[in-house]
Amino acid sequence: MKNLKLLSLSILVLSLFMLASCEFIGGVFKAGMGFGIFIVVAIIVVIVVLLMRAGKK
Repeated sequence: MKNLKLLSLSILVLSLFMLASCEFIGGVFKAGMGFGIFIVVAIIVVIVVLLMRAGKK
């Protein structure tokens, strides 16, 4: 009976850690996606500015 309680507690603790890590990874990917979008927009702005400067010459 003691082993069953220990096993149940171990499974509970392990599942809590796994769920927390999944949330953390999800947050990292959301932040990465936002940063990636920002970088793409910044690159597009730089390209447009360079093309406008080249067109004026």
